[in-house]
Amino acid sequence: MTLAPPDMICFALYSAQHAMQQAYAPLLEDLGLTYPQYLVMTALWDEDAVTVGALGRSLQLESNTLTPLLKRLEAQALITRTRDKADERRVLVALTGAGRVMQERARHIPQCLADRIGLPVEELVRMREELNNLRDRLRAPVEG
Repeated sequence: MTLAPPDMICFALYSAQHAMQQAYAPLLEDLGLTYPQYLVMTALWDEDAVTVGALGRSLQLESNTLTPLLKRLEAQALITRTRDKADERRVLVALTGAGRVMQERARHIPQCLADRIGLPVEELVRMREELNNLRDRLRAPVEG
């Protein structure tokens, strides 16, 4: 049996993710950030001065995806990347003053998105947990 895209869960997730990025775009325009850059910044606002590896784990991104994002944020003077003096193999990522100031300018964004979605917070939390559960099931090793 073949399903048409509108009948596929993968298409529903893909199109919802695309719509989410489109909803964020006008809110992030004033900050000069793309959606992936915003995710990096929110992770750093939550925990500043972390290794690239730790940041990648928290965002579930591989370094080959994360590094170009970090380079662009560094070019915008929002973050710094420095070698760890204790272990030269590790690169530390930290917010600059401008990066910390941006957090206040972005404080309204989560509420704007919640308002746009129009669901109660409890429903949004339930939906997030279901999506995380789906993600974890898909990442689990296939038993054969």
